[in-house]
Amino acid sequence: MQRIRICALKKNRKHILELLQREGMIEVCDIIHEDDTFHKMDVSLPADLLRKGTSLAKDAIDILDKYNPENKSGSNMLKGRKEVSTSVYDSFAKKRDSVMKKCNRIVQLDKIIAESKAEITKLNTQSEILQPWLNLDIPIDFKGTKYTRSFVGTLPNLWKLDEIYQELAEEMPLNVDIISSSKEQTCIFVLCIKDKQEAVSDKLRSIGFSYPGLTDAKNPSQKMEQLQSEIQKNQKTIEDCMNELKDLGSIREDICFLQDYESMRLEKYNVLGRLLQTSKVFILTGYIPKKEANNLESKLNQRFELSVEFEDPDESEDTPVLLENNGFSRPIQDTIEGFSPPGKYEIDPTMITSLFYYVLYGLMLSDAGYGLIITSACGLLLVKFRTTIEETTKNFLKMFLFCGISTIFWGIVFGSYFGDMVDVVSNTFFGEKITIQPLWFFPVKKPMQMLLFSMALGIVHLFTGLGMKCYQCLRQKDYKAILYDVLLWYVLLGSSVVYLLTMKMFVDIVGLTFILPASVAKVSGVLAMISALGIILTNGRESKNPFKRILKGLYALYGITGYLSDVLSYSRLLALGLATGVICTVINKMAAMAAVGAIGPIIFIIIVLLGHTLNIGINALGAYVHTTRLQYVEFFGKFYEGGGRKFEPFDTNTKYYKFKEKMENG
Repeated sequence: MQRIRICALKKNRKHILELLQREGMIEVCDIIHEDDTFHKMDVSLPADLLRKGTSLAKDAIDILDKYNPENKSGSNMLKGRKEVSTSVYDSFAKKRDSVMKKCNRIVQLDKIIAESKAEITKLNTQSEILQPWLNLDIPIDFKGTKYTRSFVGTLPNLWKLDEIYQELAEEMPLNVDIISSSKEQTCIFVLCIKDKQEAVSDKLRSIGFSYPGLTDAKNPSQKMEQLQSEIQKNQKTIEDCMNELKDLGSIREDICFLQDYESMRLEKYNVLGRLLQTSKVFILTGYIPKKEANNLESKLNQRFELSVEFEDPDESEDTPVLLENNGFSRPIQDTIEGFSPPGKYEIDPTMITSLFYYVLYGLMLSDAGYGLIITSACGLLLVKFRTTIEETTKNFLKMFLFCGISTIFWGIVFGSYFGDMVDVVSNTFFGEKITIQPLWFFPVKKPMQMLLFSMALGIVHLFTGLGMKCYQCLRQKDYKAILYDVLLWYVLLGSSVVYLLTMKMFVDIVGLTFILPASVAKVSGVLAMISALGIILTNGRESKNPFKRILKGLYALYGITGYLSDVLSYSRLLALGLATGVICTVINKMAAMAAVGAIGPIIFIIIVLLGHTLNIGINALGAYVHTTRLQYVEFFGKFYEGGGRKFEPFDTNTKYYKFKEKMENG
């Protein structure tokens, strides 16, 4: 990575920024600061407008997707962004305002639909309240005449007419009509002389009388007609709006382009606000990958009068990190960056990590049939969409392609082809059991041997991590750390393993056919003690207090339990490998048991397809999760801390479209 400084005429600023954005080679940074001559431009207002434009376009697309969704199949997702020429971008400025107005209209229509639906809900509620009163031929809010007082309301529960008269007997004369009744309530109309209104009101309240929640000058049937008319009117409004939205769906691509267009302009204005400028010139500073420096300088000099300078960054700078790997290891870069990019003095672990990643994944799944399915599926997708697929998706598929190849390899090594499918099919349908022998052994029959192999592979993985730490220390010329923090641990761990191989009990447990002689035990024991003592004396070397130094050393030595825990973590290779094989066997046996009669083969195929589809989905996901965990926790824990900052170039970070050619003119 190199620092870059571009000094150019202000009149060319727009075209230079467009070129830099489409090339996507520079991360713009504030390496130099303002002074009396150079100042920065306030872009907060146009940036806010562009954010609103981007948000408006996104909202419009979401609304169109809600009312008129387009087909988004898996193949469409793999096709990636559509390619357009730079001339399309340049010409879009003429239609931007028109598309923006249509976006506003789409948002407005959505608001009208939402308001109309809310109004319909409100009107339906009023209709439900009014329903029990439809037989009332006077307005609900009718209060009586000059000499009478009326009460229109409800009583809780079901009442009979004579029961109501009985309750109001003391207040006669009066008239009571039951408008409607149900178990929940009884709707009544009571008419009394005006002199009795207070007494009647008190009596009605005592038996639970309440006024209805809806009042109107019209009678209920007239009010119901009005409500239904308003409901139909709102439904017509919704229908008209949805038809208009359907018509506006024809400009979906323009709206998608508008979102990308506004997003790109926003990125450009964000960079514009970081430039140091005078009335005539501007200065842009940032970082560029070393291999791209000459190429970009040539393109700039061909088109503009400017000055371009490159220099190596200082040690103290927060230089961004750009990982560069070959096609085999590049798919694992996202896994590395998911943890953290390498720190300033760390090496890129992608290549070594990819080797172990593919091996461990295949070992966890370890079925040749499953591996063939994964490899074939990923390979076909990569070939079919090779010209349009996005880089991130491409790397994801390539990662599983290599994982699938590894799975095929380990499946052949351990003799697993959809479990014991060959045995079951040959025995069930041909009456003769045919078994494909493994190149090594059947893990189900020799689980202890598989466990030993898993742990041995784990030790190799951990020792490789220590080796990576040694290499990092060598690059930093920290020779003490190589001796004290790496070699002593190599000796301690290695001699401990050798010492275990001299113990008969351990050899018997793991099923080994050999045992190392007692003389080896003495040598390995002495080496282990010397290395342990060395760790105690040197791991606290930064402390001048000898007591603290010893305590830190003892604590560091206690870390050997962490290594034991790490090695035991690799038993998941056995667990996941056995789980895949055992579940395969169960599925095959269930299918074989059902393969009876004329339709037996059909049932067999159905069970096999459903069972193995579910099994490959669950175990492929499990292998992915646990393989990643082994890298992050066990492997990276030995040498890798991360903490670097990912290289974020000034680029066309679009969602729907990408440029199929670099900009050739301004």
